[in-house]
Amino acid sequence: MAPLIYVMAILGCGDDGAACTRERVAPMRYQSVAACQAAMPAILARNTDLSYPVISASCERGGQFVVENATRAAPRQG
Repeated sequence: MAPLIYVMAILGCGDDGAACTRERVAPMRYQSVAACQAAMPAILARNTDLSYPVISASCERGGQFVVENATRAAPRQG
C-alpha cells in the first residue's frame, strides 16, 4: 500500500469566498494534513498573482491530484 500524501490546492474565489475554482496545485507534498496546513500561509503568499478577489487553499489527499496533474503534463503522442 502506498503511503498517504497530501497536496495543497490553490483556489481562486469570489468576494464572498464561495464559488471557488481550483487554479493550481502547489508542488510540495505533505505527510499529514497538519503539515500541509502549517505550510499554507507561506504557499498562499507565493500565489498572489491569481486574478481573484480571494485566494484560498485546501489540503487534500494527493492521489487523485497527482494523477490528474501527471495526465495534463504528459506530452501527447502522435
